[in-house]
Amino acid sequence: MERKKNKQQKLHIRRGDTVKVIAGNSKGKSGKVLEVIAEKQRAVVEGVNVITKHRKPSAANPEGGVDKVEAPVHISNLMLVDPATGETTRTGRKADDKGKLQRYSKKTGEVIKNG
Repeated sequence: MERKKNKQQKLHIRRGDTVKVIAGNSKGKSGKVLEVIAEKQRAVVEGVNVITKHRKPSAANPEGGVDKVEAPVHISNLMLVDPATGETTRTGRKADDKGKLQRYSKKTGEVIKNG
């Protein structure tokens, strides 16, 4: 019997990380990752790629109106900000002493804590 493989690839950012936008209309802005959509390789970042969304009146919101909402950004346009130095960095993976893979900063070599 053949083993099933995980088709969803690992991403270099996770929810709770601070990232900087390196391309697109929001270039140069940074914020906290609110949500990662792995299937589409996109992430929603706080205060980045803000769009206006027109809401239809409903029972919950009888007035309706126009809301400002963060739209997803492709993860290739995001770069992780190293929590230790505050600079952008690429990430790598290396096994710790228990054999579990951990993300680390390629600039400083330090392990990046989750969240």
